[in-house]
Amino acid sequence: MKPEYTAVIFKEGEWYVGWCAEVKGANGQGKTRKQCLKDLAASVETMLQYYRGEALKAAPPNAERITLTFA
Repeated sequence: MKPEYTAVIFKEGEWYVGWCAEVKGANGQGKTRKQCLKDLAASVETMLQYYRGEALKAAPPNAERITLTFA
């Protein structure tokens, strides 16, 4: 199972705007639907990196770190 995220997008005036339902703070916008989705994807990646960093800071020094991968 590959990770999947839900993009909620709509047109507001001349802009497409959207957010990711699963990742708090991940928002995007663009003059086209394609630009909005590209901007949103970059935002999701940025927010996941931020949350990962914050979670690792909170981990005790003796905590084991394991990378999970999905097929």
